[in-house]
Amino acid sequence: MAFRPSLELRRARHLGHVPALLVIPLGVIVATCVVDVLAPPHIHLGPLLVAAPAITVAFAGARVTALMGALAVTAQVLIGVLRGTLTTANVQAQIAALLVVSAVCVSICMVRDRRERQLHQVRSVAEAAQSVLLRPLPAHAGPLRIAGLYMPAEEEADLGGDLYAAARTDHHSTRLLIGDVRGNGLGAISNAALLLGAFRAAAHRQATLPRLAIHLDAAFRWDTSQWRPEEEQDTDEDFATAILLDIPDHDPVVHLVNCGHPPPLLLRGTRVTTLTPEVTHLPIGFGERFGFAAYDVQTFPFEVGDLLILYTDGVTEARDADGLFYPFAARAPEWSEDDPDAFLRHLRDDLKTHVHGHLDDDAAVVAVRRLAV
Repeated sequence: MAFRPSLELRRARHLGHVPALLVIPLGVIVATCVVDVLAPPHIHLGPLLVAAPAITVAFAGARVTALMGALAVTAQVLIGVLRGTLTTANVQAQIAALLVVSAVCVSICMVRDRRERQLHQVRSVAEAAQSVLLRPLPAHAGPLRIAGLYMPAEEEADLGGDLYAAARTDHHSTRLLIGDVRGNGLGAISNAALLLGAFRAAAHRQATLPRLAIHLDAAFRWDTSQWRPEEEQDTDEDFATAILLDIPDHDPVVHLVNCGHPPPLLLRGTRVTTLTPEVTHLPIGFGERFGFAAYDVQTFPFEVGDLLILYTDGVTEARDADGLFYPFAARAPEWSEDDPDAFLRHLRDDLKTHVHGHLDDDAAVVAVRRLAV
């Protein structure tokens, strides 16, 4: 699912407005010529022509800016010819000034275009990294329809600490992971990549969810602490809240292990049920540090037609201008009959409206619909 227009799309939209915007500098040139020629001899409006290339540089490239500069110079020459002042020092100085300003504007465009190309290359690398780190969820997995939504807090960011993944097992079930790594920046991205890699490597071969949770916790703790001095081990604050789920193809239930993560929502028609487990375990990364205990699996009904919603706290803790949290559980039933992709589109639009387009934290949501086998 696309959550933000790509750089190419934004550039295409921007360039689509260029022909209409060219009316402004062209109007300046024409108006200046007409008024200057008709004005009394002691009035000279030629210096206003410098506005044409200066305006054009704001929305067009180097070639169009150079063309507008050339038209401005031509207009200045035409004014000089019509008024018989072309050979005067004043008009020649104005022509020279127009040439200099036009050249500067073209240079600015060239530098800006080069930086935009560099930015495009950087974003291409980031998008490629995102496609490897946060792979799109499969649209179908057994009897399930699945869709994922990732909304970064920073508009130009592609990666963050929120994550989700899916895997099929040999015993005809689908396993899902949704998590939220503590912190932000490169450290959070690195830990998210670690957790996703550990899940993808083990989700299909670990016999039970508790064994999978133990594996993830051990892998996370080992990688985040192996290079730290021994005296810093207890002060380590790397961890991730997460939920592990196993959804059998032929049994209308969902099994889950909750590691300090917000509980999922189950939508059955317009009725919302929060799948709150009896036991919530410590986040991934805190396993043995605070006394490791066996992970308990909770089982909840998940029947044909039900919609299961997994999410991170970036959704429920999103605030509007008055500081009110987003009422996710109250809004979700409005779109419960939609397919998972449509549900997430409605959620994304409604959430952005609630926060006026700016999230304070990354948000991730996974919607799963069970269909008949």
